[in-house]
Amino acid sequence: MKKLLILSGKGGTGKTTTAAAFIRFAGARAIADCDVDAPNLHLVTECKSQPEISEFFGGDKAVIDTKKCIKCGKCAETCRFNAINKNDEKYTVNEFACEGCGVCEYICPQGAVKLTADVAGRKELYTKDGVFSTATLKMGRGNSGKLVTDVKAAMTKNAPDIPLAIIDGSPGIGCPVIASVSGVDLVLVVAEPSLSGINDLKRLVTTAETFGVKLAVCVNKWDISPENTKEIENFCDEAGIPFAGKVPYDKSASKAINSGLSIADVECRARDALKEIFENTIKLLEF
Repeated sequence: MKKLLILSGKGGTGKTTTAAAFIRFAGARAIADCDVDAPNLHLVTECKSQPEISEFFGGDKAVIDTKKCIKCGKCAETCRFNAINKNDEKYTVNEFACEGCGVCEYICPQGAVKLTADVAGRKELYTKDGVFSTATLKMGRGNSGKLVTDVKAAMTKNAPDIPLAIIDGSPGIGCPVIASVSGVDLVLVVAEPSLSGINDLKRLVTTAETFGVKLAVCVNKWDISPENTKEIENFCDEAGIPFAGKVPYDKSASKAINSGLSIADVECRARDALKEIFENTIKLLEF
């Protein structure tokens, strides 16, 4: 299986839009949405079956047994994260502030505080007419990289004989991106022609190159700043990174997206440009 990961240095560049179009062009049957903080790929994948749902357990969280608690307050006094508060004569744990360090469990004279596995998210796996693996991380939870690893592993395990997998990653350069990059054959970076877009592109390229993964770059809405687009092309040329193409700003594309369609579903200039970028990208995968 060849794995194509689509990333962006910042949100709003058109990463998921590009991934959705590539899925249509390829007729992809192995798909993963690794943007676990804000997954959106399911909006255009037309999953008609019910998914297999499983819980994702992140770090431990403290829980206080109010029947055993004698209200001595030692747990609150020793919590460096101020995660334990007294409310209505009861001590409770703020799940968003608790880091699961275990000091409260250790200090409690009654054994009233225990660390328990925290349900930090939900994984969904669709296996009818192909494989689509996705997940959602709960608000305020960490371990996003671990969840991304689980999402990719579920896709790979259930699609062993499918030749091409398309993965929609997270924006930025944080833990979910690093977990997404691991083990893929090619990263396509979707950039926008702005000063912040160029800066974020360079940061993402540096991050991806650390893992020795092959890279390519494309630019979305290139004609809003031809000068910055040219700067991105020059950067790619100097860095030896293949430039896969550029997509013009297209109102028809915006209408399609707002209607829940992929750009690949409509006839427009943006579709034609993305189709060319897709073909260039597939060549780089060396099937």
